[in-house]
Amino acid sequence: MKQLINVTGVQALDATRLRLSFSDGQHGIMDLSDILAEGGSMVEPLRRADFFRRVFVQCGVPTWPNGFDLDAIRLHADMEAAGLLEPNTSATRNAAE
Repeated sequence: MKQLINVTGVQALDATRLRLSFSDGQHGIMDLSDILAEGGSMVEPLRRADFFRRVFVQCGVPTWPNGFDLDAIRLHADMEAAGLLEPNTSATRNAAE
């Protein structure tokens, strides 16, 4: 069974990479070069660094002003499989207190 995972924070690090924080207390950096390379009408604006950096969280997913978004559960699963997730130490510390 899939766990419901939301993105709780997002930051564009450059023109292809996002730092993502998830509702399960994990975080990591995901490179979206492969998605940007695929292209398409919704992805095309994201190829501009200034537009890519306008990412924000809406309804628990990374979203851009043109309405393009990424599935949080899929992102989490892909990042977990690639070994890109690590626990948020501040969340772990706060839970232990």
